[in-house]
Amino acid sequence: MAICTEINFDGLIGPSHNYGGLSLGNLASARNAGGVSHPRAAALQGLEKMRANLRLGLVQGLLLPHDRPDERWLGELGLTLDPSLPRGGHDVSALIANALSASAMWAANAATVSPAPDTADGRCHLSVANLVTMPHRSHEWPGTLAQVRLAFAHDAFRIHGPVPPPFGDEGAANHMRLCARHDTPGVEVFVYGVAGGPFPARQHSEASRAVARRHGVADALFVRQSDEAIAAGAFHNDVVAVANERVLFAHEQAFAEKDQFYADLRARLPEVEIVEVPASAVSLADAIQSYLFNAQLVTLPNEGGMALILPTEARDNERVWRWLEAMVAGNGPIRRLIPVDVRQSMANGGGPACLRLRVVCAPETVDPRFLLDEAKIDCLSEIVTRHWPETIAPDALSSPALWADIRNARAAALEALDLMALA
Repeated sequence: MAICTEINFDGLIGPSHNYGGLSLGNLASARNAGGVSHPRAAALQGLEKMRANLRLGLVQGLLLPHDRPDERWLGELGLTLDPSLPRGGHDVSALIANALSASAMWAANAATVSPAPDTADGRCHLSVANLVTMPHRSHEWPGTLAQVRLAFAHDAFRIHGPVPPPFGDEGAANHMRLCARHDTPGVEVFVYGVAGGPFPARQHSEASRAVARRHGVADALFVRQSDEAIAAGAFHNDVVAVANERVLFAHEQAFAEKDQFYADLRARLPEVEIVEVPASAVSLADAIQSYLFNAQLVTLPNEGGMALILPTEARDNERVWRWLEAMVAGNGPIRRLIPVDVRQSMANGGGPACLRLRVVCAPETVDPRFLLDEAKIDCLSEIVTRHWPETIAPDALSSPALWADIRNARAAALEALDLMALA
């Protein structure tokens, strides 16, 4: 029988990575809107994170950038990229910026995944997220669906298209799974939002329930994210909580009905360990600024125990780092802190956890073109260095020359991985 393990599929940061400030409620995205981005550095930072994960003994996968600008989406809006054609006297620069978004790099929003031990038919189910709340992300799902159908074509998987609008679904960023081990049945936690003051709640409860029904999840909890967390800038649950196997690591103010949630979780999984960060030690503002919880909480196969793979911003925040060091010294389930440099992604509002989609499955059931080793990372790093734009300034987004460079860069990566079927 094939042995299931957790594979992290990281999104390769695309050559159109720019600071458009398109994501309402994402404070980092808004703060850096209009800045000059560095797509080459961003992609190389992401690849080095993947390399570091491999060296920890983790299985590492990859998802590719989407075709940008998205001419299909613009066409549905009655637009083309040809600047010589009339546009009705209307400034369409914002729409072109939305069509250029590289936000598919945050693979945590690609889909929700229910591993085979949790489902009625014993297959791993993936539902591609619709991301309808934000225009720049709402047109991602066709590209994502094409990739996951290719990567997970084996009969061990069942792939679902997006939940229909208006029910917003933002994928695994609002989904956690707790279990004794990755290959044993688990409790799936679907986190939804209702209100967030000036910011929208992006995960609709009906979308979460639809995904659980489709997947045939045997044991599901539906938990409301706190209004305070959303209003503070926690636009996804993975900004205030993360889980791995039996451990839930969360901020004190992450959930609206925390006590009931914890009681339900302990009833279903008695061995659960809840590591809660008190607001008196780390405020929501500090948690969101540092992306303390947007970390990869992983089981270390070579060492035992668990590690937090954190953005370096968490180390740079004195209050956050002091609390983390005390936690590790306390001999709890999280034994190591591993800071990684993903500053380009962080400046656009996504940390280490945003960049990866977790899939528990047997590695041999995955199309090997989507699995990485060091040689593939070396190859991709060389391609990125040669083809990705070094910088993109806001006033360059309407440049046909830039659009051509972006497409040529993506094509080079697809060709190297024998994935031109996605072109």
